[in-house]
Amino acid sequence: MKEFSKEVYLKWYADMTMWRRFEDKCRSLYLKQKIRGFLHLYNGQEAIPAGFTHAMDLSKDSMITAYRCHIHPMAMGVDPKRIMAELCGKATGTSGGMGGSMHIFSKEHRFYGGHGIVGGQIPLGAGIAFADKYFDRKAVNICFFGDGAARQGSLHETFNMAMNWKLPVVFVVENNQYAMGTSVKRTANHEDIYKLGLGYEMPCMPVDAMDPEKVAEAAYEAIERARRGDGPTFIEARTYRYRGHSMSDAEPYRTKEEVEMHKQDDPIHLLKDRILKNNWATEQELEEIDNNSRNFVEECVEFMENSPYPDPEKIYDYVYAQEDYPFLDKLEN
Repeated sequence: MKEFSKEVYLKWYADMTMWRRFEDKCRSLYLKQKIRGFLHLYNGQEAIPAGFTHAMDLSKDSMITAYRCHIHPMAMGVDPKRIMAELCGKATGTSGGMGGSMHIFSKEHRFYGGHGIVGGQIPLGAGIAFADKYFDRKAVNICFFGDGAARQGSLHETFNMAMNWKLPVVFVVENNQYAMGTSVKRTANHEDIYKLGLGYEMPCMPVDAMDPEKVAEAAYEAIERARRGDGPTFIEARTYRYRGHSMSDAEPYRTKEEVEMHKQDDPIHLLKDRILKNNWATEQELEEIDNNSRNFVEECVEFMENSPYPDPEKIYDYVYAQEDYPFLDKLEN
């Protein structure tokens, strides 16, 4: 297991403060109508990608997730400037401005979305893992989804095949306690989502996902099991989102007092406390990291503002893989 050194904690703190400020800036840009469509923010859940990427081999492992997908690719190494450009529909974005908030992709960094269909990425994650096993890449796919997606029937079909074929995949439900506006308590007879793995004899466990160290420990164990050829693991990452499901969510299903209570477990505050307690940095040094995060996010916005919108004709380049697709001829005629 990789150690949780001073350097690791300072990297986590720098990354997670930048991610939080990035999402806060996205909220501001949405209100200014710079970002259109849907926007799902990740505030409060930053410990999950921080912990997982610490345990992953980023030279070959891959990741796939749902539509709350701005932070995961950053953790995988994707340039945040290009993510900001994609959010605002600019040509310099990760998908050329054609994907938007819910469809961030990077083949180079093995980040395969960003999927708007609830639970649609679950069988896709298993498919990526099948390819990794077939071509003997010794790679592992990390497949994230929300607690609402855990109720999709495709999860059970995927779990059955993944166990039967011992696919190198780690399934992770980011349980932020609400599927849109429906609490986990109202969706099943029990609240322990990780127990869904028991029916397939899949190793499964809950983890305190407000602590990146605990996330990394669970991730390392699951990833190593998959890499050895012993098959998948199902992890329930218990977290909490501080923003609504999306920017259009008025949050009538929970109180402000509940949100404030969960903010006492803010993963960024946890990191700060541990760093100060271990004398790994001073308050002033951490403030400097905060300022660097703020300045970098402004650089992302500047990059986006200076980027052009894509040529409308480009839409055909991304929709049709076959260059001489007959429908295009009909359009021209």
